[in-house]
Amino acid sequence: MSRKRICDAVKSGKVLVSDGAWGTFLQKKGLKPGECPELWCVERPADVLDVAVNYVAAGADMIESDSFGGTSFKLEHYGLQARTAEINEAAARISKQAAGDQAWVIASIGPTGKLLVMEDVTEQELYDAFKVQAMALEKGGADAVCIETMSAIDEAVLAIKATKENTKLEIICTFSFELTQSGEYRTMMGVSPAAAATACVAAGADIVGTNCGNGIERMIEIVREMRAACPVTPILVHANAGLPKSVNGVDVFPETPEDMACQVPALVKAGANIVGGCCGSTPAHIKAMAQVAKTL
Repeated sequence: MSRKRICDAVKSGKVLVSDGAWGTFLQKKGLKPGECPELWCVERPADVLDVAVNYVAAGADMIESDSFGGTSFKLEHYGLQARTAEINEAAARISKQAAGDQAWVIASIGPTGKLLVMEDVTEQELYDAFKVQAMALEKGGADAVCIETMSAIDEAVLAIKATKENTKLEIICTFSFELTQSGEYRTMMGVSPAAAATACVAAGADIVGTNCGNGIERMIEIVREMRAACPVTPILVHANAGLPKSVNGVDVFPETPEDMACQVPALVKAGANIVGGCCGSTPAHIKAMAQVAKTL
């Protein structure tokens, strides 16, 4: 694969395929509840590498990194805040090793868990936390960041700006939405798909989208709303393998690889340029989706 930018590849008309769930995969490898997933990047790198390798082998054009909870705010819960740069650099390096020249690394940046509206953090503190993480991910070899599972526009905008002003990485930003009783999609902070996409583009995001919270069929309407608000910006979707069901106290995601793959044409028709998976999805799901995407 040439090292062109992701946006340039999208402009060529190709439907790109992203990877699937990381947490689900790591849990199968023995990640325990309450354990820091990101610490595996330095303590169990071979296991983390295996996740990325499997997604590349499944046909993913881009893979994330084990850095979703990699801000200093999240790592502080484990007493690891002083190792923020080390852990994130290692996360990106592992994914880069798996990607080689075959795939882009879209390193994961998740929410901090802090809310500006509650005044438990300042804008400068959020900006600085995202800056440290983004710079470390770039140093580790990332091609882009995937700022994901966002619910508040102010936090997302600060993450975008911190990345844009301190790195040369392409910037993807995705929000998680829930279907309200009135039939609209909103984040837990009340943000609509159109408002999220518009704000992210204005802040400097190269690609916008949605992840988690919904199975692939529900993502179609969210993408339509984003496409109407942002006619030319590339849109990425990381869909869950359906809505989880509790079986003997364990969350089970019901959608099969075939279930997800059959929705890809409708998702692309709605305006998606990049399709992939989130919670519950596996390399088998990505392989099935990739096979369909190549025909579009």
